[in-house]
Amino acid sequence: MRTGAEVAIFVTRKSASEVLVVHRSPDQGGYWHVVAGGVESGESVLEAAARELREETGLVAEVTAGVEVTEYAYPLTEEPADRRAGYDPSVVHVEVTCFRVEAADDWEPTLDWEHDGHRWCEPGEAVALLRWPATARALRQLVPANPS
Repeated sequence: MRTGAEVAIFVTRKSASEVLVVHRSPDQGGYWHVVAGGVESGESVLEAAARELREETGLVAEVTAGVEVTEYAYPLTEEPADRRAGYDPSVVHVEVTCFRVEAADDWEPTLDWEHDGHRWCEPGEAVALLRWPATARALRQLVPANPS
């Protein structure tokens, strides 16, 4: 049973001039997103973020409290019916904790079964590709369009 907590990880490289976006496979909705996933029972958001990074991209990174963080929530009704059925019946909103993690300039992801492609984009292009407005807002907060 899924909890009402998720993580979203914004992977950047080259001094945050590039943001990783991953394309969810058709079975997973077929849209551009960031590395993301549910927080498992007994797991902290930091642990979940590190696990999702490793599982979805192969990136092993220590996600610490010092990483830039933002949060948002979305109504469970935004999820397709088959996904809603996997949540505890008491869940009405999904709370998403977002992290920004910097990868090495030459790092490339090794995608898992959930994804069929990826792109490195400048922040503004990444915002335009993302399906969910709340994720795009979080990206604008964590990764400015013109990093200094």
